[in-house]
Amino acid sequence: MLEADTIIADAEARVGMADSDAGIGGNLQRLVFALNRDFPMSEQGEASVRDALLRDTLNRLEALKWLRDYPEIAEEPIAEPVFLMGLPRSGTTYFQYLFDRDPRFRLIRTWESVMPSPPPGYDAKSVEKRRALFSKMQKQRPHFEGFEALHLYDEDGSDECHAFMEQSFGAAGLHNLYRVPGYFDYLLDEADLVEAYRIHKRQLQLLQWRSQPKPWALKYPNHVAGLDAILQVYPDARMVMTHRDPVQTLASIAKMTFNLRSMRAAGPLDKHEVGRDMLHFVGRHIDRIMAFDAGPDGGKVVHVDYYALVADPVGEMRAIHRGIGIDTPDAVAGAVADWHAANPKNARGRNEYTLAEYGIDEDAALARFAPYMERFAIPREADGLARLGAA
Repeated sequence: MLEADTIIADAEARVGMADSDAGIGGNLQRLVFALNRDFPMSEQGEASVRDALLRDTLNRLEALKWLRDYPEIAEEPIAEPVFLMGLPRSGTTYFQYLFDRDPRFRLIRTWESVMPSPPPGYDAKSVEKRRALFSKMQKQRPHFEGFEALHLYDEDGSDECHAFMEQSFGAAGLHNLYRVPGYFDYLLDEADLVEAYRIHKRQLQLLQWRSQPKPWALKYPNHVAGLDAILQVYPDARMVMTHRDPVQTLASIAKMTFNLRSMRAAGPLDKHEVGRDMLHFVGRHIDRIMAFDAGPDGGKVVHVDYYALVADPVGEMRAIHRGIGIDTPDAVAGAVADWHAANPKNARGRNEYTLAEYGIDEDAALARFAPYMERFAIPREADGLARLGAA
């Protein structure tokens, strides 16, 4: 059985300092309780989960230690970051890769999301060692069949913010890795997401320290659940949100969640249970989007039609750049066009899934999501893909 106190004590002993982040230990306590109650794990799966929770805690405490030794890190400005978000499986990773064609932005790299210390500006020689170690880890890491088709991922490519949000156990995506429905609702209803984003910012400050600063482009679908908290921590944040048929994204996230949970579960999973979990999961993300959109800061978000983005990435990126207050140099437009041409849809395999497989009633899902689809003029997937064929 997992024990939160043991994990924190182990990390404190390894790093050599006490945990002083208020509230984060409580998050871990709630997460571990949910894991032990709601997610029966294999022996190997439980060991894997414990290692992950320990790694998150170690990374957070190591960051605290750097700030203790170099207090100026806390003054490092994270100016006008761009948060890239949307419902999970709505094309946010594709969007992230388009932003990575633009040298004006700094994105988190795959290797530094899981091995962020030491700061690369302090110890540049460690970068190649960490890249090599990460490459070795990836080759040994188990992946489920069809992973490449489900998730666009390159060994030294850009990465999302999940690992940095995990440091505070403030990542909604934990409910995809493990079945923790109570913890997911706790995150949205009770947890201090402002503190989670302060820890997220701390990690960016460490990575930026003693390096040439650039605006950050920060992708994580689940940022839509923390929009108000983001603006409290990053008041000059620029936010860009993709929109795709949520019924389609629901089927896709159900498939990914089933595969991710299966890697750690004690036995076969109930696909219909996964479907119910994900209907609630997507619905609550939509509720957060709609509430923020109706609030005083709703106009700060640049909204992007996924189908238009895939059909004409250069044109859409020009519009997005205007929305966040920058131009589109010819070199950037060319790089976006080249990457799009080299990575056509389904180039890494076709991702097949159905709602029925996960016990999801399409009409019920459509009724749940109808106000969101109407507000942002989101077509059904077949209609959106028809646009791509006509483009």
